[in-house]
Formats: sequence, C-alpha cells, structure tokens
Amino acid sequence: MENILEASMRLKDKVVVITGGARGIGKEIADTFAREGAIIAICDVNETTLVIAKEELSSITSKEVIAEKVDVTSLMECEKFINKVLDKFTRLDILVNNAGITRDNLIMRMSESEWDSVLNVNLKGAFNCLKAVTRPMLKQRSGKIINMASIVGVMGNAGQANYSASKGGLIALTKTAAKELGSRNINVNAIAPGFIKTDMTDKLSDEIKTAMEKMIPLGKMGNPKDVANLALFLASDESTYITGQVIQVDGGMVM
Repeated sequence: MENILEASMRLKDKVVVITGGARGIGKEIADTFAREGAIIAICDVNETTLVIAKEELSSITSKEVIAEKVDVTSLMECEKFINKVLDKFTRLDILVNNAGITRDNLIMRMSESEWDSVLNVNLKGAFNCLKAVTRPMLKQRSGKIINMASIVGVMGNAGQANYSASKGGLIALTKTAAKELGSRNINVNAIAPGFIKTDMTDKLSDEIKTAMEKMIPLGKMGNPKDVANLALFLASDESTYITGQVIQVDGGMVM
C-alpha cells in the first residue's frame, strides 16, 4: 500500500477497463492506474497471465480487481465483459484498447489467416470494445478512450502490412470516434509507441537491437512505463481539452 500513498491519486475511484492488460504495456498501464487510485478491470486471452496479473494488482490496490478471459474479436464477449463491469461498479470512466497481436510476413508470403487474425484483434477488437462502452459513456456524458496504435500505423513497415494496416485503421477510428462522441464530453485519443522494451524485443539479437537504436534520435528503446505515463495523462482530468490526437512515444524516431 506504500505505492498508493506516494501517488498523486489522479484517477481516484475511476473505473478503468484495459484490454490485453495481463502483460507488457497493458499490465504496466494497469499497475500505474492502480497506484493512482483507479478501479481496475483487465481482460486478456491468456488465463495464466491473468491470474498472475490479478494477484500483482491486488497487492498494489485495496480495491476489487476484475480479471476476465475475453476474446475481443467477439462483440458478444466484449459486451458481456463491459456489462459485468457496469453491473459491479455502476459506471465506466476509462477504456484502454490495448489488445494486439503480430503475425509478420512479406506481402507476397502473407497468408489470408495472418492478415485476418491481426486485423480481427487489433482493429475489429478495438471497435468491439469501443462500441460496447459508447452507450454507457454517452449516458453518463463523460469518458476517456485511449487506443494503442503504433508508429508503423503512421509510417508503415516492411514485413508488417497487416499490423501497419490495423494500426493505421485504428488511428482513423480514433479520429472518427472523437468527432462522434466529443459533444458528450468523451475524449478519444491514440498512443503510437515506437520501439518499446517488451518480451518480444527481449528475444531479438543484440545486432538487431543496436540497429533499431541507431534509428532513434534519443539512441535507446523506450520502456512500458514511458507509454503508461502518457496513458495516465490522457486518462486524467489534465487532458480534458485533448481529443482526436495521435501522440507518439518513440524517442523522436518519426518526426
């Protein structure tokens, strides 16, 4: 409980849903929000990591933590999860659409299933959760929606046609939702991380990591905490006049 006492409680009693919240950037966001006083509900497809994440979050906050297995490609599952959160806490203040996968390949070698699976999770999944929270947020006339995009959605990337398209589509979805929902005091923004240290980058060779870092003006990869800090700002009352924006966390890689 020491961490909570040291935090500024910028999200005190705010109800937050984070998809893909059991590991990586999503877990870091969940931890950060919990320390700031939020009520956390995470979902993921991996039950093992969900159990671990729930235990760790429960050590950070005294508030009840919801952790559910949800396939975001199913609108029915998304709506069921959101309704469970609403039934328990009566409101929903913040949605972080973080669930995402990669299935990298060159266009000429990319299978239909590789294309479909990435678009289904990264773009359709985000839409499903966005759709599920829209009505309750409109009814309460407030809400913050944060979509996890990527710099490759801005600049493209060879070998990631599916991932780049999904993140570019998510950026367009962010701007459209911001225009549709703004009149009801709902902010919709996207974060576009660059090269961030995660389980996936840990598996890369030192040579590849060095090559990646040479592309970054700051000369280093970012940490999940860098992304979580921006998410915290966008979720807080400090960003009430920001909507429809795509903010890059990339060490200056894309300018």
